Amino acid sequence: MADSELQLVAQRIRSFPDFPVPGVLFRDISPVLKDPDSFRASISLLANHLKKAHGGRIDYIAGKWSKLLGQTLNRLLRVFQVPPATGLDSRGFLFGPSLAQELGLGCILIRKRGKLPGPTVCVSYTLEYGKAELEIQRDALEPGQKVVVVDDLLATGGTMRAACELLGQLQAQVLECVSLVELTSLKGREKLGPVPFFSLLQYE
Repeated sequence: MADSELQLVAQRIRSFPDFPVPGVLFRDISPVLKDPDSFRASISLLANHLKKAHGGRIDYIAGKWSKLLGQTLNRLLRVFQVPPATGLDSRGFLFGPSLAQELGLGCILIRKRGKLPGPTVCVSYTLEYGKAELEIQRDALEPGQKVVVVDDLLATGGTMRAACELLGQLQAQVLECVSLVELTSLKGREKLGPVPFFSLLQYE
């Protein structure tokens, strides 16, 4: 891992105490997205890791689309000239297509239930405040195709585990899950079971 690139990314992570609720230290990646050099470095670091770990065995990058960032995404796609794709969670979506572009791969779209047309498969999972559901189009993958799940941040691991379960319903092989930031005190990687996990930056 290139130390200079990693330092460039780390310098752009901001911390906000007591957000969104008292007692929570929020790690803000917005400055990474704002700065093209640090954003490019984060994509390069993740891509290099995946190349070393899996070579040319990856078929797709997978994750979850959020409607909330539609306008921001469209602007970023024009700036970085990236094809439509996805990454886990709302900010994770901004990493997914860029990482796929860097690797010369396509991306698989995962959304909240009721947002995708055609036949789909669905999985429900528990959040800190209730339950949620994710779905994917039934014809998104062929059995045995190899996928990497990408997100901006791993916290409790519930969403990423649900994405892995959803891909498993299509008989895809999840090679690895990756994220920009990991909150190690929440032990989210433990929820992923045998699926390998990699993060660029770790915080308590």
